[in-house]
Parts: sequence; structure tokens; C-alpha cells
Amino acid sequence: MSVCIISFSSRKGGNCGQIAAYLRSLHGDAKLYDFSDFNIHPCGGCAYECFMSGGRCPWMDDREVELYEGILGSTQAYYILPNYCDYPCANFFIFNERSQCYFQGHPESAGAYGLVPKKFIVVSNTNERNFKEVLAYHVEGEPQILFLHARKYGKVSIAGDIMTSKDAAEEIKAFADK
Repeated sequence: MSVCIISFSSRKGGNCGQIAAYLRSLHGDAKLYDFSDFNIHPCGGCAYECFMSGGRCPWMDDREVELYEGILGSTQAYYILPNYCDYPCANFFIFNERSQCYFQGHPESAGAYGLVPKKFIVVSNTNERNFKEVLAYHVEGEPQILFLHARKYGKVSIAGDIMTSKDAAEEIKAFADK
């Protein structure tokens, strides 16, 4: 089983990065993509070449292609997302937005992407509804989401210490195992 793990947080060593490292320890040879180590260029700053017949996104040389190919080549993908202002962080929206240039160049992969099993771990104390609506576009059927509320474990999310909770680690393992 090939596993792909994506931490969408830009904060190095924060909750999302620690959760990603923990998941990787559970899956051994999982491929990890960590937005604290790289950037994907957002749409814009171009002449919208991707919308023109035969056009190519001028940002195709960043890691967007590698990221989508990693997901499409996996049998299980994990998306780890922080909650910023009751929605996923900007890195997730950039990833989502840039999908148009990836799938325009790989139309055969568009349907396959929704079929890749995905599990979402959201570090959040608020607004689950927004995440459910946004993440539903990335799967067939109902998205599997684990909401980790720092307060539930007596932690403060910004401190980046959720994984110091044995209960949080057990909850993540149980979610990964189901």
C-alpha cells in the first residue's frame, strides 16, 4: 500500500507537521509533502495561458505536478489541515486552485483523483461545517474527517503541542486504522 501524506501548514514543527510525522511512522514508507518545506505558486501573475487552447501554466515547474502525481499514485492519501479563520489555510486553496492547470494537462486523471481514498485531519477548535463542505469536492461520497480540537486535550493549538497528548495520538492511530 502506497501512502501519501500532505501537511498543508507552512509552520515548521507545528501540529500539522508533527501529525504528518506520526502518520509516517505508522506507514513506514509513506511519501510526505510538507508545505513548510516548499511553496506552490498561486494562480495569477500570468496571462492565463492555461485557459488558452494548448496553453500551459507558467508555474508548472513548481511542485504542484509532483504533489498531484503523488496523490494519484497512492492507495491512501492523508491531508492535514490547520484551521485559519474557520476555513482551510491558503496553501490548501492554492493547491485546489492550481488543480485546473494540472488536470487540463492530464484530463484522464480528473476522475481518478476523486477515487483515491483520502482521510482528512483538521486541527481546529471551530467550524467543522466549512471544512466538510470544502473537502467534499476532493472525494467520492462523504469525506472522512478527524477534527482534533486542542482544547479537548487541554492544549492550545498555537503552541503546537497536540501530539504531546497520548489521547490525540491514539485517536489519530484509530482513524488511520479504520
